[in-house]
Amino acid sequence: EKDGITVEVALQWNDSYHETTLCFTNNIPQRDGGAHMAGFRAALTRQINSYAQESGIAKKEKVNLSGDDAREGLSCVISVKVPDPKFSSQTKDKLVSSEVRPVVENIVNDKLAQWLEEHPQDARKIVGKVVEAASAREAARKARELTRRKGALDISSLPGKLADCQERDASKAELFIVEGDSAGGSAKQGRERGFQAILPLRGKILNVERARFDKMLSSQEIGTLITAMGTGIGRDDFNIEKARYHKIIIMTDADVDGAHIRTLLLTFFYRQMPELIERGYLYIAQPPLYRAKRGNSVQYLKGDREMEQYLTAQGTEEAVLTLTGGVQVAGPDLVRVVELARKAKSLLEPLSLKLPISVLEQATLAGALNPALLDDDAKRLEAAETLATHLDSLEEDYDRGWHGEAPQDEIVLWRMLRGVEQRHVIDGNILRSVEARALAGILGELRELFEKGAEFVAKDKSWKINGPVDLVNAVMEFGRRGISVQRYKGLGEMNPDQLWETTLDPNVRSLLQVKVNHADEAEEVFSTLMGDVVEPRRDFIQSNALKVANLDV
Repeated sequence: EKDGITVEVALQWNDSYHETTLCFTNNIPQRDGGAHMAGFRAALTRQINSYAQESGIAKKEKVNLSGDDAREGLSCVISVKVPDPKFSSQTKDKLVSSEVRPVVENIVNDKLAQWLEEHPQDARKIVGKVVEAASAREAARKARELTRRKGALDISSLPGKLADCQERDASKAELFIVEGDSAGGSAKQGRERGFQAILPLRGKILNVERARFDKMLSSQEIGTLITAMGTGIGRDDFNIEKARYHKIIIMTDADVDGAHIRTLLLTFFYRQMPELIERGYLYIAQPPLYRAKRGNSVQYLKGDREMEQYLTAQGTEEAVLTLTGGVQVAGPDLVRVVELARKAKSLLEPLSLKLPISVLEQATLAGALNPALLDDDAKRLEAAETLATHLDSLEEDYDRGWHGEAPQDEIVLWRMLRGVEQRHVIDGNILRSVEARALAGILGELRELFEKGAEFVAKDKSWKINGPVDLVNAVMEFGRRGISVQRYKGLGEMNPDQLWETTLDPNVRSLLQVKVNHADEAEEVFSTLMGDVVEPRRDFIQSNALKVANLDV
């Protein structure tokens, strides 16, 4: 504390290449920093330089250290308490109180010098990292000189790569970054040459989260990307006003490799050209996953959900669901019943990794998938016995014999079938799951429709329905009749006309704009998934694996 101003600073260097500095005045955050940040940076640069000179490290390595080098990989929080702070605007994004800077500078100077002197081993590690950053900066400067282009006309030096558009007004021009040469060929033929440019990238680009700036610039694909953008790269050279396109659209395949390439491109733009995202220039194309053809009618469907909705509409035409008691459901009412059944099926599918879905379906109708049963042994036993009766009702006479038991926090079902014991356990984890809670919420509707069975009749065929999963399967089976479905694994499978109809035509295409709503969360996700440290990524995959339908590790 000095002159009535209290200063608190916490700093930590890590093995990343990005600086994260958070500034606060009287607990109010300043997004744009200000006097306290300027004072901190000046003191930090001076002390690191001073230690590097005194220890002989700088002389040995023959480098000049800058403030940017000292702050590479630094995470820092600066908090000051000021009696009468002055800010640049009402939003208080920048502190402009001139008296704060010298106080912060003096305190950080003294305390950091003391710490470096008392911790020589850690000090040498920090300065070694800073020297490494300076060496990389110098190498990057030389690499940047090689990759610089004199202007947009130099794009012609990318033969076979960029198929540029005729439009010179950046606000009307679009750049499609396409995965692979095959998709690039179709896109070049199918595009509107007036305002759509195509840039095919071969293979997976470098993960810039783990690479130094000089290594990044030496990558051929990234060099191509930077040149096509026209903005330059790096803190000193990047200029958003020179962007040659105000719509940059990432267009990759709908498979695992496509998702990986899309993630690598997003990492590149987030780390190296964040202003493109801030200005809303970056988009992700949403090409269709399916093409459904019935007679002369062709429909493109974006994903599995749209495909299911389409098949539901086809499968409920001229179809009737007859409930026990003779009540018939058809038309829009039948569509609503199928939607409810689809919801139940989607909740049962994650649990089917542990138990057969047919058992879980009957457990739902028997009221045995209910978290409330954990607190009531008698009701849990009653539900277990009801479930055993349900399962027996689905079997032939000679295969019956299911027994239901309710030990601690579990429901156990077993039978002897041809001398072999068959056993299913609904444990506490299943009963406590989010899916079980959601299923308990729609139990009344499901029981009313399916508890005593039903019959689904469509044209000349009928299906016996014992639960929601049976109904969904029957509707999907009937809905597929007479329909040829093509699943697009890659954009290269589409011909130029199809690519224009589905993904390139501005009147019908679907684009997803890339936005960063929460910078701290985005920072954490990129560091976890794309960074060097394996453990957080492994923990993330393990904790989210069951939420994914098709996991590919």
